[in-house]
Amino acid sequence: MKRKIMPIGLLALAILIFSFAFQTKTDLKPGDIVFQDSYSRQSQAIKLATHSQFSHVGIVFKKDGKLQVLEGVQPVKYTPLDQWIRHGKNNSYEVKRLKGRTLSSTELAKMQRYGEQLLNKNYDIFFNWSNEEIYCSELVWKIYKEGAGIELCPTKKLKSFDLDHAIVKTIMKERYGNNVPYEEPVVAPSDLYESTFLVSGF
Repeated sequence: MKRKIMPIGLLALAILIFSFAFQTKTDLKPGDIVFQDSYSRQSQAIKLATHSQFSHVGIVFKKDGKLQVLEGVQPVKYTPLDQWIRHGKNNSYEVKRLKGRTLSSTELAKMQRYGEQLLNKNYDIFFNWSNEEIYCSELVWKIYKEGAGIELCPTKKLKSFDLDHAIVKTIMKERYGNNVPYEEPVVAPSDLYESTFLVSGF
């Protein structure tokens, strides 16, 4: 029985795609920040309000001998890297890390200890800046701030985002009623992605 042979061109393309995906995963290291888009209704609102392609962000640490993503979901938890990638649209994600220097082992340990103090906190649907509940970009920002003394970006006021789209207005009305906290400090995934302290393409 003859086996079907993949044409050389297609075979080379398949190897290239596989190698790129593999290389991307193996190049990740603790402290890296990973960005993705998800399928939720809130995800759409976040992208509209922030004019960004990303709605979710997490931070990579080594846990139980493997790379995992510490993320602010319901609740704050570690998610194995492969599983985290599958949660995003089309399994797509982007990675950023500190520009111009490497986090020390002491900094990384302090960052991870701080992040683990927030494990099992509820997801903050109101985007408050307290630690009572935590949302994804707040978690990453505070881990860098408290663990390494780095403010990746300035906080913004909630009112500084684009809140005029109908989808955004509907969700805000559902959550806040007529008491929208326009002055609340907020950090969005897009703010972290645009941080001048971070670089991609390594």
